[in-house]
This record gives sequence, structure tokens and C-alpha cells, in this order.
Amino acid sequence: MQKDYNSAVLVAGHNRFELYRQEMKKPFFFHPNSAAYRMKRLLKGGTDPLIDVSELKEGDSFLDCTLGLASDSIIASFAVGENGRVLGLEGDKDIAFIVEKGLQTFPTSLEEMHDAMRRVVVKQINAISFLENEQDCSWDVVYIDPMFSAPIDESSNFTPLRQVGLLAQLSEKWIEEAYRVCKRRVIVKEHFNSPVFEQFKFQQIVRPNTKFHFGYLSKV
Repeated sequence: MQKDYNSAVLVAGHNRFELYRQEMKKPFFFHPNSAAYRMKRLLKGGTDPLIDVSELKEGDSFLDCTLGLASDSIIASFAVGENGRVLGLEGDKDIAFIVEKGLQTFPTSLEEMHDAMRRVVVKQINAISFLENEQDCSWDVVYIDPMFSAPIDESSNFTPLRQVGLLAQLSEKWIEEAYRVCKRRVIVKEHFNSPVFEQFKFQQIVRPNTKFHFGYLSKV
């Protein structure tokens, strides 16, 4: 079908959608990726680096500018609870569709996981376009994960996402708008030696033995 129509193919299976684009070795489909074991760790009283750096608490609002597989948004949704708000922006219409459906239907026996996934709202839009139309200080935390300018070999779960996703480069405009819109912090996740932290004056949180670090710009 790909050859006949020179087009991507979206397969609606029994319990998930799968996206096949030309030259992809594996299909893209929704799964919560790291969110599952991160959630279990939190439920056992552990910590999570995203929650720590963003200082998320019950009732907060969290804007994810780069939704992807939504694993970070799921953890944020758990942290902010029923009274909080989590919105994930995704520029690729196919990813937005598949992830939105997956968040609502992915089977899990963990009630907290189920509830956190269902509370994440997905919007298909370019992040900067969305930010430009938001009011000042309208989100407690604005989060950006530009999918690592240097891919991490061990992160094989993200290979199909890199093949279909919009690889975004951080810009002055993006950071300026994110800082204007945030009430407390802008958070970025990048490869540990990325120039982004120094370039945009982010306070880098060094995490020994990990290849990605978080950084933040704070208003308070």
C-alpha cells in the first residue's frame, strides 16, 4: 500500500493504532514507555527527577511543549492530581492522534496510571504558535524536550518516534515565549553535554551516570 499510494499507512488494530511511514523499520504506536516504572517508584515513596526540578505539586498546571509518547506528561499528571492541569502539544498530526487515543485506551492494572493518562489533554499544534497566543504567567511550569540533538543509543524505544516526530531546535523565540507564559519555571531536558544549557542560561541539574539532564529558568 505504501508503494501503491506513495503514502504512510495507519493500521487500526484490535487494541492500538500503528503508523507505518516509508523507510521506517518499526511502526510507531503508543506505549507509556518509562512512565510505568517511574510511577511505581513514586508510589513506593521514591522521587522523580522531573517532579524534583519542576517542583510540581497538587493543583499545578503543566504545559508540555513536546509531547512525544507523553511519558513525562503522565508523570506530571500524577503529580498535579485531579485538581491540576496537563496539556501536551504535538506538532505531528499522526503522533498527536495516536498518542491521544492511546492515553485514553491503553490498558493498565495500576489505577493511578490509568487516571493520570486519562487526565492528559493533547493538542495538535506547533508549540511556538500556541505559546504566542497564551497570556503571561498562564502556566505554572512550561516543559520542553527537543528529542536530544545527540540521540542516546540505549533509548531504542524512541527510535520510531525519532523517525516520525518533528525534531525541534530550541530558539530564542521559543525560550522567550515559554518564559513569558510560565508562572514559575521553564524546564528543558537535553543530552548532558548539550550547548543548550549554557546558550540559554539554564541552571543545569547534573545527574551522575545518566546521559540526559534537566535544566531550568526560574521566575521565583
